[in-house]
Amino acid sequence: MNTENYAENNKVIIAGTVASELSFSHEVYEETFYTFMLDTPRLSETQDTVKVTISEKFLAGGRFDVGDKVLISGQFRSYNNFTNVGNKLILTVFVKDIRQKFDDEDEASLNSISLTGYICKKPVYRTTPFGREIADILLAVNRSYNKSDYIPCIAWGRNAKFAECLNVGDKVSIKGRIQSREYQKRLSETEVESKVAYEVSVSRLETVDTFDFEEE
Repeated sequence: MNTENYAENNKVIIAGTVASELSFSHEVYEETFYTFMLDTPRLSETQDTVKVTISEKFLAGGRFDVGDKVLISGQFRSYNNFTNVGNKLILTVFVKDIRQKFDDEDEASLNSISLTGYICKKPVYRTTPFGREIADILLAVNRSYNKSDYIPCIAWGRNAKFAECLNVGDKVSIKGRIQSREYQKRLSETEVESKVAYEVSVSRLETVDTFDFEEE
């Protein structure tokens, strides 16, 4: 008997400013979905920009315009975008609820995510030239209809050291925030391309006890 609570596996609350016009994404069972970019501030006075996917049902009262402030609850989902040069993992906040009325003073602290899933790749632990400990984690988070989202996470300090001991198949709980990070990809000796990575910055990491339930 499957006792997994898919709704609790993946929970996001994020506030910010609409940074782009809505554009068509896809259609499923005659329901149309759109995407837009959301600027969400950090406490350090910088900001992250994340992709948001929203159903047409949330647009019945009018579209959201660039510059509008919104508060979103939903899930952080992934899908593969296949192109002529291979496939790319796309990460997006999938809207479950959205509203425009909230306390502006709380905006900078409203970026939180809670994930429960399985380590699907051995975490990569390393230290920076300045001695800071970092670990890269790829987490498989189950959702309904036998689907999973693959979420890259980055842990720091003691969390990174703890992640180094994790193995493929371990079930863990993660809390943190969604962040965007620019980096340079070298294409050749003379050519460099700027790219943006999306990941979860981990503030809390712990293992979860698993039990097997069988129907009698």
